[in-house]
Amino acid sequence: MLPTNSISLSHEYRDRVYIRKDILLKLTEFGELNQTNLLSYCGLNLMKHKDILESLERKGFIKRTEIPWGSKKVIKYSVTEKGRQFCKMVLEPYEEIFPRSEKSDREQS
Repeated sequence: MLPTNSISLSHEYRDRVYIRKDILLKLTEFGELNQTNLLSYCGLNLMKHKDILESLERKGFIKRTEIPWGSKKVIKYSVTEKGRQFCKMVLEPYEEIFPRSEKSDREQS
């Protein structure tokens, strides 16, 4: 029997550093995305990952803009220059050293 804190083998776990990188890369690729599209493209859940978005915004890596749309508001995100530099100088080298999958390790050998 597996411990309750173990990760299910059928569900792929993604470390938070890769989630941050995915967010920054998608925003760099598209320039700006509304919250729904960003979460969808990155495979994220707002309830589980809102703290990551807030942290990236607080630290100046992404910019959040609220646009009125009738009685509602649309939330859009874009990457800042600081976010681009962080991705290039920190996250990309991190992924080179610690690839996401074992397959990546084998390909580099």
